[in-house]
Amino acid sequence: MTLLYADENFPLGAVVELRALGHDVLTAFEAGQANQRIPDSTVLAYAIGLGRAVLTINRRHFIQLHKVTALHAGLVVCTNDNDVAALAQRIHQGVTAVGALDNKLLRIRKPTKP
Repeated sequence: MTLLYADENFPLGAVVELRALGHDVLTAFEAGQANQRIPDSTVLAYAIGLGRAVLTINRRHFIQLHKVTALHAGLVVCTNDNDVAALAQRIHQGVTAVGALDNKLLRIRKPTKP
């Protein structure tokens, strides 16, 4: 089980799927952090305080934050995918494969179609 914090843009359907796969996912909405235009650096700080890895489709900004933030509980940056079950499955496989996410950046990409 992985402790994750889904930012406000992360698809709720994928959150539901990840929970079904056994992950502990807190959403920005559930935490009272949604719809407030909170800067990404503050989102990361909040997740750090909770000991949770950030789960986001806002790849560019969080990849930059990873470069300048020495210690965090992990960043899982994803390519957006309307197939939320497939997205959740790729995240599940990724976090299971790397184990502890502490200070790691995990990139989850939508497969390209042949």
